[in-house]
Amino acid sequence: MKKPISVGISPRHIHLSKEDFHRLFGPDATLTRTRDLTQKGQFASEQFVTLATSVGRIENVRVLGPFRDASQVELSATDAVGLGLNPPVRDSGDHEGSPGITITGPSGRVDIPEGVILAQRHVHMTPKDAREYNVVDKEIVFMALSAPTPNSMRSAPRTVIFGDVLIRISENYRLDFHLDTDEANASGARTGDSSVLFKIGGAPLDDNRQYYPEKRLYSEFDVRKARQEGMIILIEKDTILTPSALDLGREKGLFEFR
Repeated sequence: MKKPISVGISPRHIHLSKEDFHRLFGPDATLTRTRDLTQKGQFASEQFVTLATSVGRIENVRVLGPFRDASQVELSATDAVGLGLNPPVRDSGDHEGSPGITITGPSGRVDIPEGVILAQRHVHMTPKDAREYNVVDKEIVFMALSAPTPNSMRSAPRTVIFGDVLIRISENYRLDFHLDTDEANASGARTGDSSVLFKIGGAPLDDNRQYYPEKRLYSEFDVRKARQEGMIILIEKDTILTPSALDLGREKGLFEFR
């Protein structure tokens, strides 16, 4: 059994572009940090905005930093219903086809044409974590809210298994399973609870795994051969994968990132 993964509950919030921030708070305003978040470099600011549609409004929505290339609003489904919106479930940064909204700050108003999403539940982890859990970036897994562990992590009173959990891998990430407030309320989960990652289908790889001969460029042929021979392909920072090799390797869990 792999070590449990801590749960983090993410309430409604907004990420702003630098341009939109200054429109809302003034040209001389500074995005002011109040506390650091779990993920490196991310922080909660002291600034708040109001979100509005023709149907409803939500006040005191916290701005998170740092600035983004494009403004993004992350809501729960309950929030969205109150605003008369039907936003898609998306990974952060994927705004195509999402609804827009009116954002009001103390110094102005911004109407963004798109950017309102329901964040897809996800697990942040480093490449080292990914090797331990035998997963790859963008893989979809299951997460079960688990019983308490010996180190006294709490357990949600309504044990739930969540599907469609996205794996997100970066050297800058810290291991954490993120849910929104609707998901937390349905399961009774709170920040600091424990969860367990698992996959359905395919036997887990053992510690005596064999590795495919290292190359700079891997094709779909290489991936199919590695799968046939029960091998793992090591992916370095400068490794090149053809699109079909990337898709097949991710689907079959054949990559290990260094």
